Amino acid sequence: MTDTVPAPTVSVLGTGIMGAAMARNLARAGLSVRAWNRTRAKAEPLAAHGITVCDTPAEAVRGADVVITMLYDGPAALDTMRAAAPGLRPGTVWAQSTTAGLDGFAGLAAHAREQGLVLVDCPVLGTRQPAEEGELTVLAAGPDEARPVLAPVLDAIGSRTVWVADDAAGAAATRLKLVINSWVLTVTHGTAEALALAGGLGVDARLFLDAVAGGPLDMGYLRAKAGLLLDGGLTPPSFATTTAEKDARLIVEAGRAAGVRLDVAAAGAERFRRAAEQGHGDEDMAASYYASFEK
Repeated sequence: MTDTVPAPTVSVLGTGIMGAAMARNLARAGLSVRAWNRTRAKAEPLAAHGITVCDTPAEAVRGADVVITMLYDGPAALDTMRAAAPGLRPGTVWAQSTTAGLDGFAGLAAHAREQGLVLVDCPVLGTRQPAEEGELTVLAAGPDEARPVLAPVLDAIGSRTVWVADDAAGAAATRLKLVINSWVLTVTHGTAEALALAGGLGVDARLFLDAVAGGPLDMGYLRAKAGLLLDGGLTPPSFATTTAEKDARLIVEAGRAAGVRLDVAAAGAERFRRAAEQGHGDEDMAASYYASFEK
């Protein structure tokens, strides 16, 4: 007879676009879910899905088997987990899903050691729609002991989990996420600039899309981001411009630390900054388009 692992109680810290969707899918899978968000009003709609909305991180993590952090950046995740410390117990599995960068992750790993937590480096690939549908790809690095308790959690939020290392300390999943994000942001800027140039030259952008259709220059992400610009679908964002700028700067910093110069990523971060400065920070990152023009 095979022993079964009891369904874990899960705490979700950070209920923005991604965290809220993850919490709903966890509850839909029948798991007991507790949630916290810095702005409680953003978390309160989760109560309608059977999720317990808590006032503090410490309250949210009390009794949890798994804690998921899905916050803006490394410092936000560290501050939140420090606030959660009174409610944590040694041995709790911490699935750290915030895009924190390498410097940010080092501080989180140190905190996990201090608290006796089982850390899993656990970033995800996907934006609003796959998050809502439980179709994220999860990149994971962590010890084998964490896998049984994490399995129903990862199954609920994603369609696929890629285990890249058996230890979180080296930030192997975070490193892979930065590489993937560098490509995602590059394609986003390429799409935005091509459509901006088309407009400047008086070319119908849809003729550009028709010309590359079905060939080696065509791709789904080009279609998705061009569609948002052409159809006025930048809100609500799949991935906000301000967050994209943050990620771009984390990518540049990681490259610099590794002796790799990333000119395109650095220029891309500046495009996102300009677009945000023009009032597009809360729109989808395809709003990089507007950085091609004066205010």
